[in-house]
Amino acid sequence: MKQYLAVFLGKPEAMNSFRNLPEAERKERERLGMQAWMKWAQDNQTKIKQMGSPLGKTLKVDRSGVAPTRNDLGGWTVVEAESHEDAAKLFAGHPHFTIFPGDRVEVMEILPIPSLP
Repeated sequence: MKQYLAVFLGKPEAMNSFRNLPEAERKERERLGMQAWMKWAQDNQTKIKQMGSPLGKTLKVDRSGVAPTRNDLGGWTVVEAESHEDAAKLFAGHPHFTIFPGDRVEVMEILPIPSLP
Protein backbone atom coordinates (compact mmCIF):
# COMPACT_ATOMS: atom_id res chain seq x y z
CA MET A 1 0.00 0.00 0.00
CA LYS A 2 1.12 3.52 -0.75
CA GLN A 3 0.63 6.69 1.24
CA TYR A 4 -1.02 9.82 -0.12
CA LEU A 5 -1.07 13.40 1.07
CA ALA A 6 -4.48 15.05 0.84
CA VAL A 7 -4.55 18.82 1.02
CA PHE A 8 -7.76 20.70 1.71
CA LEU A 9 -8.11 23.87 -0.33
CA GLY A 10 -10.53 26.76 -0.36
CA LYS A 11 -10.66 30.30 -1.60
CA PRO A 12 -10.00 32.90 1.14
CA GLU A 13 -13.10 34.80 0.01
CA ALA A 14 -15.32 31.78 0.74
CA MET A 15 -13.81 31.42 4.21
CA ASN A 16 -14.37 35.14 4.86
CA SER A 17 -18.02 34.75 3.84
CA PHE A 18 -18.32 31.80 6.22
CA ARG A 19 -16.78 33.82 9.07
CA ASN A 20 -19.26 36.66 8.35
CA LEU A 21 -22.36 34.48 8.76
CA PRO A 22 -24.54 35.31 11.75
CA GLU A 23 -22.84 33.74 14.78
CA ALA A 24 -25.60 31.21 15.56
CA GLU A 25 -25.70 30.02 11.93
CA ARG A 26 -21.90 29.79 11.70
CA LYS A 27 -21.64 27.88 15.00
CA GLU A 28 -24.33 25.41 13.88
CA ARG A 29 -22.58 24.81 10.55
CA GLU A 30 -19.27 24.37 12.41
CA ARG A 31 -20.91 21.83 14.74
CA LEU A 32 -22.52 19.90 11.89
CA GLY A 33 -19.33 20.08 9.84
CA MET A 34 -17.09 18.78 12.62
CA GLN A 35 -19.61 16.05 13.44
CA ALA A 36 -19.56 14.95 9.78
CA TRP A 37 -15.75 15.24 9.62
CA MET A 38 -15.34 13.01 12.68
CA LYS A 39 -17.77 10.49 11.16
CA TRP A 40 -15.68 10.51 7.97
CA ALA A 41 -12.56 9.92 10.09
CA GLN A 42 -14.24 7.07 11.99
CA ASP A 43 -15.47 5.48 8.74
CA ASN A 44 -11.95 5.69 7.25
CA GLN A 45 -9.84 5.11 10.37
CA THR A 46 -8.01 2.10 8.91
CA LYS A 47 -6.89 4.22 5.93
CA ILE A 48 -5.88 7.37 7.84
CA LYS A 49 -2.19 7.32 8.74
CA GLN A 50 -2.02 10.91 10.05
CA MET A 51 -5.19 12.86 10.69
CA GLY A 52 -3.33 16.09 10.01
CA SER A 53 -4.59 19.49 11.04
CA PRO A 54 -5.79 22.88 9.86
CA LEU A 55 -3.10 25.21 8.51
CA GLY A 56 -2.45 28.78 9.63
CA LYS A 57 -1.13 31.88 7.89
CA THR A 58 1.60 31.51 5.28
CA LEU A 59 5.02 33.08 4.94
CA LYS A 60 6.81 32.91 1.59
CA VAL A 61 10.57 32.39 1.58
CA ASP A 62 12.52 33.15 -1.59
CA ARG A 63 15.72 34.89 -2.70
CA SER A 64 14.26 38.20 -1.57
CA GLY A 65 13.71 36.96 1.98
CA VAL A 66 10.57 36.25 3.99
CA ALA A 67 7.21 37.88 3.33
CA PRO A 68 3.53 37.23 4.07
CA THR A 69 1.54 35.61 1.27
CA ARG A 70 -1.84 33.94 0.71
CA ASN A 71 -2.82 30.63 -0.80
CA ASP A 72 -5.78 28.27 -0.84
CA LEU A 73 -4.30 25.68 1.55
CA GLY A 74 -6.48 24.96 4.55
CA GLY A 75 -5.38 21.61 6.01
CA TRP A 76 -3.86 18.20 5.37
CA THR A 77 -4.28 14.47 6.02
CA VAL A 78 -2.20 11.39 5.11
CA VAL A 79 -4.05 8.27 3.97
CA GLU A 80 -3.01 4.83 2.78
CA ALA A 81 -4.61 3.14 -0.23
CA GLU A 82 -4.01 0.54 -2.94
CA SER A 83 -4.03 3.18 -5.69
CA HIS A 84 -4.09 6.91 -6.31
CA GLU A 85 -7.71 6.65 -7.44
CA ASP A 86 -8.69 4.68 -4.31
CA ALA A 87 -7.05 7.37 -2.16
CA ALA A 88 -8.92 10.13 -3.99
CA LYS A 89 -12.25 8.30 -3.65
CA LEU A 90 -11.90 8.47 0.15
CA PHE A 91 -12.66 12.20 -0.11
CA ALA A 92 -15.76 12.00 -2.35
CA GLY A 93 -18.53 13.94 -0.58
CA HIS A 94 -16.18 15.10 2.19
CA PRO A 95 -17.58 17.74 4.60
CA HIS A 96 -14.69 20.06 3.67
CA PHE A 97 -16.69 21.07 0.61
CA THR A 98 -20.19 19.79 1.38
CA ILE A 99 -20.68 21.64 4.70
CA PHE A 100 -17.65 23.90 5.08
CA PRO A 101 -16.74 26.51 2.43
CA GLY A 102 -13.80 24.50 1.02
CA ASP A 103 -13.47 24.11 -2.74
CA ARG A 104 -11.63 20.84 -3.14
CA VAL A 105 -9.28 18.19 -1.80
CA GLU A 106 -6.16 17.41 -3.84
CA VAL A 107 -4.54 14.02 -3.35
CA MET A 108 -0.96 13.15 -4.29
CA GLU A 109 1.28 10.14 -3.70
CA ILE A 110 4.03 10.54 -1.14
CA LEU A 111 7.12 9.37 -3.02
CA PRO A 112 10.30 7.98 -1.47
CA ILE A 113 13.33 10.26 -1.35
CA PRO A 114 15.66 9.22 -4.18
CA SER A 115 18.90 7.64 -3.04
CA LEU A 116 22.28 9.00 -4.10
CA PRO A 117 24.17 7.04 -6.77
